[in-house]
Amino acid sequence: MACLEVCKQENFKEEHEARTLDGTTDWHGRPAIRGKSGGWLAGIIILLNQGLATLAFFGVGVNLVLFLTRVLQQNNADAANNVSKWTGTVYIFSLVGAFLSDSYWGRFKTCAIFQVIFVIGLVSLSLSSYIFLIRPKGCGDERTLCGSHSSLEIGLFYLSIYLVALGNGGYQPNIATFGADQFDEEDPKEGHSKVAFFSYFYLAMNLGSLFSNTILGYFEDEGMWALGFWVSAGSALAALLLFLGGTTRYRHFKPGGNPLARFCQVIVSATKKWKVEMPPTAEDLYNIDGNDCSMAGNRKILHTHGFKFLDRAAFISSRDLDEQKRGQYNPWRLCPITLVEEVKCILRLMPIWLCTILYSVVFTQMASLFVEQGAAMKTTVSNFKIPPASMSSFDILSVAAFIFLYRRVLDPLASKLRKKNSKGLTELQRMGIGLVIAIMAMLAAGIVECYRLKYADKDCTNCEGASSLSIFWQVPQYAFIGASEVFMYVGQLEFFNAQAPDGLKSFGSALCMTSISLGNYVSSLLLTMVMKISTVDHMPGWVPGNLNKGHLDRFFFLLAGLTTIDLVVYIASAKWYKCIELEGKCGESNEQDNYEV
Repeated sequence: MACLEVCKQENFKEEHEARTLDGTTDWHGRPAIRGKSGGWLAGIIILLNQGLATLAFFGVGVNLVLFLTRVLQQNNADAANNVSKWTGTVYIFSLVGAFLSDSYWGRFKTCAIFQVIFVIGLVSLSLSSYIFLIRPKGCGDERTLCGSHSSLEIGLFYLSIYLVALGNGGYQPNIATFGADQFDEEDPKEGHSKVAFFSYFYLAMNLGSLFSNTILGYFEDEGMWALGFWVSAGSALAALLLFLGGTTRYRHFKPGGNPLARFCQVIVSATKKWKVEMPPTAEDLYNIDGNDCSMAGNRKILHTHGFKFLDRAAFISSRDLDEQKRGQYNPWRLCPITLVEEVKCILRLMPIWLCTILYSVVFTQMASLFVEQGAAMKTTVSNFKIPPASMSSFDILSVAAFIFLYRRVLDPLASKLRKKNSKGLTELQRMGIGLVIAIMAMLAAGIVECYRLKYADKDCTNCEGASSLSIFWQVPQYAFIGASEVFMYVGQLEFFNAQAPDGLKSFGSALCMTSISLGNYVSSLLLTMVMKISTVDHMPGWVPGNLNKGHLDRFFFLLAGLTTIDLVVYIASAKWYKCIELEGKCGESNEQDNYEV
């Protein structure tokens, strides 16, 4: 009996030591066991899921503007406007998905529900296109126009694509965070794998979009729209089934309740106590030394000295003491210090996030002005015509190459060179490098445009192919954009995931998507302002319909200058930034790295 008792104690000790330290649970809500959940098995399932889902999404998005013009007979301006609205809606829905995930549903349930919506939208789009919209059969290519459609048929089409937007938007910010949840950052080995996961996640996205931009894009350009949409629907369904197949293997964080309410409680509580005299130390602040976490299962955030006004929300007044004696607690008058620090974390992230928006302005040029520039260059090799949009393949290849180069060469080299920290470049440093490479991309694009104009026919009314400069001169600017993505967007995913509180991880990922969305809007606004200012005295402006009569190079150089200013502001913001300081789950110590620039 004594031997049996000793064995039980040893088994209990081994199981306790094998538990994750970040507060994750398994499918049954019990503390997750490291060897039985998460890890690379769950991570690979999520990477494959992401690749298939990205293929499905871009199978619709990459040629949506052509579908609107060729099939629904919209003019170029209306089609471009509708695509912009649709794309912006995708990113708005990402905030909805992040809110539901962090507040109520949790990441697994949110990912599953929105993927089901995504599949329903794609199946509906495929059916409506095949039955109602592609008439006569084979229409929608450059040669055969489609017939007119009823309001009901067009309404069904828009319902379908906005279901696709809702499904993908709600799913996208959560799947990256859910994948990161499968690695315990408190464990050195799994913490290293977690960092690597974000690089492979971004690579999976790009490989999925590569197939859409090439194979599916070719089929749809040839008028085989229904086939392209059905392939997207099948890919999304396969992604959903694969995701559900790993259900018992995943690790989970419990949702922490409504973050908006918590944010408002801190602001209101601090405002109500704006006249109180604060103690010189933080020892008297509510819950600063308590063992209870602010939200069940989440790690406690240690007190920091910035935004001192908000500390008033955790000041225990005489009225608060009286209410506590009566067994009452008013969260709109007194907040735990962890909730106060949660608000501080979000406020500290805002300057960094704002600096990423201008980078997204640069990134969006790849899908707009780079394509227009390419169309005005020599696009033929022998008898083969190169679609200008297909040059984005060099961006994807650059992403793949630089992810490998960074993981295998640059990061180990940086680890050896740095004496204080053996973990290589920090996320903030990598984001700064991304901005530098983005400047180089805009300079390269501007220089190519200068030479394109030099070899252009100024009197060409239709400037497509009017310059004798080969489109392959665009390869460096696409390659620079790809390299900058590896440093900026991968670093951004890692940074916001690491620095967001446990209850707001999905919100951190949603910030990445909203920066891309705002980048699109800022790019459109900036271009409109430039055209209004530069179109004077009968001058055609910098970016006219005929690029041979404009100065697109000046716009690229303007973006390079603005990004340089943004880099200076970013460096100042990164120097000011103070990283989140956590204890382990309900009291365990967790040492944080310094996020130096």
